[in-house]
Amino acid sequence: MDFLRYSRQIMIDGWGEEGQKKLKNSTVFIAGAGGLGSPVSVYLAVAGVGKIIICDFDNVEITNLNRQILHCHTRIGINKALSAKITLTAINPDVEVVPITDKIEADNVDELIGDADIILDCMDNLETRYLLNEVAIKKGIPLVFGAIYGIQGMISFIHSPETPCLKCLFPEPPPKETFPVVGATPGVIGALQALEALKHLVGIGKLLKNKLLVWDGLSSDFKTFKAQKDPSCPVCGKI
Repeated sequence: MDFLRYSRQIMIDGWGEEGQKKLKNSTVFIAGAGGLGSPVSVYLAVAGVGKIIICDFDNVEITNLNRQILHCHTRIGINKALSAKITLTAINPDVEVVPITDKIEADNVDELIGDADIILDCMDNLETRYLLNEVAIKKGIPLVFGAIYGIQGMISFIHSPETPCLKCLFPEPPPKETFPVVGATPGVIGALQALEALKHLVGIGKLLKNKLLVWDGLSSDFKTFKAQKDPSCPVCGKI
């Protein structure tokens, strides 16, 4: 392994060469190669995660380009997962990038995630997020939830049964809509998601377990709320 590339992060207390080896041997599953998936995948790639599985069935559109920094105007019409592989491989050729162009659905989500060590939820609809939540519980792996709206966002580290699951936090999906967003918003939340994943994989620091971190970019406020497990949750209530 080229430790020189990672020398500055290896200096962090508790990280070291052993932590870097843990990253090299890790597999992450990123659901979505859009606004959140862009900074998440970039920061995991430059940190040296060994294998990145990135899944997105959609194609690059011009309206994506104010925030989806994995892509560029020359790739309009190209599948986002394939575009992501081009970008991430150029950033760090030592990382194995596996693009998946399938839509995440109930009958394939288990197979798509495979033996990943952690799920990065970078989706924009709660129905698909619920599927990721269920398979995370089934596989016993953590899920890092991130969501954005306009100049606001939120994040939580979910690892049932230690924490509430996503269904506990959001029992019902909101109405579907095309929501506003400026690119810096997923930049903030996506970077935090990547950092949570890195802390977990390396084994340092405190994670956002049993917490929901909410960021308001208009006021520059971060607020942390206690996340409560719902004992009657249909997904994790009996765990």
